Amino acid sequence: MVNETCYLSDQPQFMYRHITLLATFLFLSFVSSAQSVSENLVIITLDGMRWQEVFGGVDTALVNDKRFTKDSAEIMSGFWATDKAARREKLFPFLWATVASNGQVYGNRNEGNYANVSNPYRFSYPGYNEIFTGYADTAVNSNEKVPNPNINVLEYINHQPVFKGKVAAFATWDVFPFILNAKRSGLLVNADVDTFHFSSPSFQLLNDMQFLSAKPLGVRLDVTTYLAAREYAKMFHPRVLYIAFDETDDYAHEGEYDQYLKSAHAADAMIADLWKTLQAMPQYKGTTTFIITCDHGRGDSIKKEWTSHGKNIAGADEIWMAVMGPGIKAKGEIRTHSQIYQAQFAQTFASLLGLKFTANHPVASAIDLNKQ
Repeated sequence: MVNETCYLSDQPQFMYRHITLLATFLFLSFVSSAQSVSENLVIITLDGMRWQEVFGGVDTALVNDKRFTKDSAEIMSGFWATDKAARREKLFPFLWATVASNGQVYGNRNEGNYANVSNPYRFSYPGYNEIFTGYADTAVNSNEKVPNPNINVLEYINHQPVFKGKVAAFATWDVFPFILNAKRSGLLVNADVDTFHFSSPSFQLLNDMQFLSAKPLGVRLDVTTYLAAREYAKMFHPRVLYIAFDETDDYAHEGEYDQYLKSAHAADAMIADLWKTLQAMPQYKGTTTFIITCDHGRGDSIKKEWTSHGKNIAGADEIWMAVMGPGIKAKGEIRTHSQIYQAQFAQTFASLLGLKFTANHPVASAIDLNKQ
């Protein structure tokens, strides 16, 4: 009877210990399955960059078509290889040698891995709205310079005390101040030939370059956008940096496949340079995630439609995405049969920083990068 009394008196403590252990186990299980948290985030978009070249390299049908490629020998010399893996790495050496080796690449439809836009329009403003608001708003249906009524994830992050004033966007296309609603959001959005109001010799030189150089596509060169973003990162150390390249889409619309490929290759080189630059800085080394994607796809089944996109172009809803950073499993090219959507990107950006994006509109769930 004495032993039984002792046992009964210890039972609540015994149960408490087990409940505590169970709760601890469940919490750790949740943490292990949750999105990895990064201190810094870099988002990069290549406007209208097709998944076909990302995963397959140069398209010989377009290289050998004189309507689209003036000097096919030059392109083949620079970017051709008989092996598809080698061919795509010639076009995107950093993406395939570094990002894929240390992170994840989504959207190879030949492997049954699908990435799509959700909006029905399949062009730029609706695509960027979807990327940054997590909402495929059918009312966002033009490329006009109209302030976006939807809350975007960059402004949400910028409103969090720890990130206040540490979010910046540099874009080639002059519609981005409206897409990101810079007036309402308070974000730093430098686009096209906006003057760089930073007192340093490097920014003064960039101002001269963008105002004095020729603009064959009607906007400043992507390299000017990139160098401004890089110098800003070196001077001000933003926690979230967005860079929007544009030349791939512009050259595609012009039907210049050779220049489209060269711009894609140059963008890969600039992304590599930015990664190297940031990894050499204590603020970013080992604590920074890169996400690279596009706003829409282009035609392919009818080859001449590669220049176009929109709701009537088959394949214009097909996109891709690559990610690399601390805690991201190194799975390389994702070949599992699965589907991700552009609307999921906004919440994914937030979750990588340990945040949950909420807005005055629906927001799609994040991609579980460590479950893929």
